Amino acid sequence: MNTVQLIGRLTRDPEAHEGNGHQVARMRVAVPGRDRDAEPDYVDVVAFDGLAGTCLEYLEKGRQVGVSGRLNYSEWEAEDGSPRSRHQVIAREVEFLGARRSDEAEGDADQPQQAEPAAA
Repeated sequence: MNTVQLIGRLTRDPEAHEGNGHQVARMRVAVPGRDRDAEPDYVDVVAFDGLAGTCLEYLEKGRQVGVSGRLNYSEWEAEDGSPRSRHQVIAREVEFLGARRSDEAEGDADQPQQAEPAAA
């Protein structure tokens, strides 16, 4: 079983990328620690195609999100020849929690929104 569920806040605006003909959104989510004094865990999240477009359009730094997806591990060699690796979450669903900053400024209600799942 490879399932990951996270709730946290974006540390920066999602970044747009192109990969093999697919639209890609890269995000970093700060997930709170177990207690208030603990440092957050920072998790890289990647969304593709329609889900990526929705995230790029509506998400911004500081927005709280719920992410469901799978854990992915990759290895590669850097230009200087050193080995590199990373874990990241490949998002299947991203739920927008709380209001966007622009909505908060206008006084809109705090209505959760959900992005459409990525095509498999």
